[in-house]
Amino acid sequence: MANVPSDIVRVLGPGEQVELFIQQKIYHPKINIDSVVLTTQRIILRHPHDLGLKKDFTDFNYTDVANAILDKGILRSTVKVTLRFGGDPLNLNDLPNSDAEKAYGIIRSNISRFQTPFSTGYAGMAPVMPVGMVQQQPPQIQGIVCGRCGARSAAGTRFCGSCGKPL
Repeated sequence: MANVPSDIVRVLGPGEQVELFIQQKIYHPKINIDSVVLTTQRIILRHPHDLGLKKDFTDFNYTDVANAILDKGILRSTVKVTLRFGGDPLNLNDLPNSDAEKAYGIIRSNISRFQTPFSTGYAGMAPVMPVGMVQQQPPQIQGIVCGRCGARSAAGTRFCGSCGKPL
């Protein structure tokens, strides 16, 4: 992204890329403008102060984010990010609707990418293991077939598990 400040580029980790840079819209002249940076690994809040000579950064990893909510208005929207381990929710206020929709989509996709398959995904779907991680089942010990019902019982049992006939 061409309009990302150089101080943000310097705090990025190896392999981390900026996906969206949003600068807060101010309707009156102001020197210090807050901005939000969404990267491939975290959300960074940039707070310049003292006439822009000093800057504070606050970041939130996507593994610490529990949920994101888009509160869409007529012209401006708010993205509310709920954190997993308590604390106040992170509110990205007064964003243009197009930027808020992009931010919401990026945050949701990164939440699902960084969290375990048990905590995200569609309801009712079983988690899928990668092909290389399929575990082999140990061979089952053959049991005795019941003469009455034809069910196979576990090895070492004295009665059929289906009909109760002594084996």
